[in-house]
Amino acid sequence: MMKKSLFLAISLLCVVAGEAGARDRYHNRPPVIVSPDLTAPWLMQLGGQQARPVAYRPQMPTATRKQFDRRQAKRRAAPALVQPVATVRAQKPAKTKFDPQFLPQTVAYDGPEKPGTIVIDTNNRFLYLVTGKGEARRYGVGVGKPGFEWAGAHKITRKAEWPTWTPPQEMIAREAAKGHYLPARMEGGPGNPLGARAMYLGSTLYRIHGTNAPWTIGYGVSSGCIRMRNEDVVDLYERVNVGTKVIVI
Repeated sequence: MMKKSLFLAISLLCVVAGEAGARDRYHNRPPVIVSPDLTAPWLMQLGGQQARPVAYRPQMPTATRKQFDRRQAKRRAAPALVQPVATVRAQKPAKTKFDPQFLPQTVAYDGPEKPGTIVIDTNNRFLYLVTGKGEARRYGVGVGKPGFEWAGAHKITRKAEWPTWTPPQEMIAREAAKGHYLPARMEGGPGNPLGARAMYLGSTLYRIHGTNAPWTIGYGVSSGCIRMRNEDVVDLYERVNVGTKVIVI
């Protein structure tokens, strides 16, 4: 009787262990690989595609799948830590842009002019103040626009700080034809087109003067005058005197 009871207990234990093992194998079993040999005939009937092994993985338990879906939803709803930066490009250069090659600098100069002479190269938009010893102080300038170019040699006959601007009648008429009406006279100041300083050339209407539009330096934009940045024309003004020779080429 004792042996029979012991045998029944061992049998029951084996059955329970077998069911638990079956459940573990069901939940943790590896993917089932279907051989190409089995799938090939069916795929051939569907169009002759090359047969490949197909892996079937056990489905995730329903409770676990719901938790996973909730985690994914929270992750998608979370704000991004890094936001894309919008790149804004200017459609055209700003008016304040200035080419640094036109900044004042000391350069080599091998011309025949005496120290103290001003030489203006209108083609390359540079003004040279010859200092001697094979050097010159170079400034960027704006020059006459097409149709207003000129060349010649003159002397500085007058200097003025914050000069008054009196447009010539020819300029007033020319601008009026374009719909731009100029004043008969404008007192000196930051808004005056002649800028901070002016050096008048002989008996001509031309001047070396400053400008309130420094972005025009390096271009042919004037009616024949030589324009400089205000800080540059002040520097030149203090280095030259009335009677200085000016050569425009």
